[in-house]
Amino acid sequence: MSTLTGLLYGALAVYLGGWFFGYWIGNFSLLLFLLTLVTLGYWLAERYAFKPAREAAAVQLEGQFAARRAELGKRGIAQVDGDIAQARDSLLMQPWWLDWTAGLFPVILIVFLLRSFLFEPFKIPSGSMIPTLMVGDLILVNKFDYGVRLPVINQKIVANKDPARGDVVVFRYPPDPRIDYIKRVVGLPGDEVAYLNKVLTINGQRIETAPLPDFYDDDSRRYAQHFSEKLAGVEHRILIDKDRPAFIPGVQNFPNSDACSYSGEGVTCQVPAGHYFMMGDNRDNSVDSRYWGFVPDRNLVGRAFFVWMNFGNLGRIGSFR
Repeated sequence: MSTLTGLLYGALAVYLGGWFFGYWIGNFSLLLFLLTLVTLGYWLAERYAFKPAREAAAVQLEGQFAARRAELGKRGIAQVDGDIAQARDSLLMQPWWLDWTAGLFPVILIVFLLRSFLFEPFKIPSGSMIPTLMVGDLILVNKFDYGVRLPVINQKIVANKDPARGDVVVFRYPPDPRIDYIKRVVGLPGDEVAYLNKVLTINGQRIETAPLPDFYDDDSRRYAQHFSEKLAGVEHRILIDKDRPAFIPGVQNFPNSDACSYSGEGVTCQVPAGHYFMMGDNRDNSVDSRYWGFVPDRNLVGRAFFVWMNFGNLGRIGSFR
């Protein structure tokens, strides 16, 4: 079993190493699920097989020692050399391969349940949600707001609230569901969303904005036009790059693409049933639904609501909208 455990840990190291260095896209949900199953197997084996076997061996050792003392006592020998305490402790000691598998099962199980059904941490890798979220923000995502979903396959089993306009949502990227994206919900099922000449309208109503002082982005070392936007009562900030053209280059072919019409001014889309239109707050530096289409409900992961850490700026910690 020690050899098997070593091979399993070796496979885990190879998988994590390849993921870290970009040789393949990792799936942490699947990995955590498999780790839970494997450590559960070891935990059950320890409880019902390995531990009883060690305890039986210790009892047998004590019996043999007692029988030896009795036999020597019959011969008039009262003093018996040796102490079985150390040998008994060695028999009862859990081997390393059980300590690092069965011993970790309760911790891995708790993490798996919390991450699958309550809250999941994510790291913001890009600037598409600046100024709401900055590169390096570590955020928490509420997993039950939009319904309870089975881990790994993300199948909804218990319905709850639907996403609302203005929610910041983590979802599985439609062209490659192995990748998680984060954007803001702009269009709901049935909405007509238009983004023309960098002006957002929903169902013919222009979304209210108010100018703010220009925003300086430390990463790009550029200033951008800065606005407060109110989307269905949710007030947040957006950035506009006045030097970027209004048309949308590099549009992908996506499902329901016939629901969108593109022009030199931008795009107008009719959101299909069961889908959502997502946009980044950094409007001219976000590859979103304007480029790759609508997000189906089955791709939703949860609602982002809290920055729990940013190692470069502790002042970022707190809730956001």
